[in-house]
Amino acid sequence: MTNARLVLLGPPGAGKGTQAARLADRLGVPAISTGDIFRSNVAEGTELGQLAQKYMNAGEYVPDEVTNQMVAGRLSEADATDGFLLDGYPRTAAQVDELDQMLADRGGLTHVIELTADTDEVVERLLKRAQEQGRADDTESVIRRRLEVYAEQTAPLVDVYSERGLLLQVDGMGEMDEVTERLTAALA
Repeated sequence: MTNARLVLLGPPGAGKGTQAARLADRLGVPAISTGDIFRSNVAEGTELGQLAQKYMNAGEYVPDEVTNQMVAGRLSEADATDGFLLDGYPRTAAQVDELDQMLADRGGLTHVIELTADTDEVVERLLKRAQEQGRADDTESVIRRRLEVYAEQTAPLVDVYSERGLLLQVDGMGEMDEVTERLTAALA
């Protein structure tokens, strides 16, 4: 499915990273994660990377203007010409507007997929991951707060993309292969 220009939304622990990689592979487009873009720019010592690092070191969000520039740069790379799957961007209404401008000459997004997930099940997943990876700061209260913040920030995006007729909601719970099949079927 070349020329697929997708955004993958979903709460922490819904399996976005895993499913983004699997779906992008099936579609023949790059999976583009803002986390990967940040790490790449920091590792390469780019001007934007150095700026982002200052915010990250202070435990603050990287401002939209820095994030937007990094995403625009990544979307201009050759492998994203014929499509892409964005994971972790946009996160705010302002970023939606910015992405619209970036893609104006490409015809905009083709779909926005929201991986839905049961809150209690996601909390269990994240607690298990925290234990396996030794993330002592990922307590149940911290995880539940992250889910609340996600819901507050992302609900408006879901509404925007739903009103545009771009939103596909896919159940993100279950075995990895089952979820990948549901994603693939939703796009067919």
